[in-house]
Amino acid sequence: MGLFDRLRGRGRRPAGRARDGGRGSTLDRASHRTDLSHLEQFVASRRGVEGYVEPRTTVTETTIVLVAADGEWTRRRIDGPDVARRLSKDLAIPVYDAQVTGYPQRMRDWSARQKTNRLE
Repeated sequence: MGLFDRLRGRGRRPAGRARDGGRGSTLDRASHRTDLSHLEQFVASRRGVEGYVEPRTTVTETTIVLVAADGEWTRRRIDGPDVARRLSKDLAIPVYDAQVTGYPQRMRDWSARQKTNRLE
């Protein structure tokens, strides 16, 4: 099977459901335990954290953006929206659908400050 066949989802798999539950493939890697560890550490070391779930696309797997009260943020892959909701429940943080709510202004402000600081 060639590279382009893999990217198109063609290969030697028997007809029926794909290995990934029929979702097809993306160009991105799947989430790892290190991704979840990073998210847990981010929540534990910051206050006022909220989660924003970003949907799976043809290029990336589902991701979650965590935004702290000061606007600092981080993004990591997760194994789907259900995992994001379960994670937010375990970590006791609110979670939103980024396509519905958008991102908080404090996140954009923080990013702008970081950019300004790098230029100085």
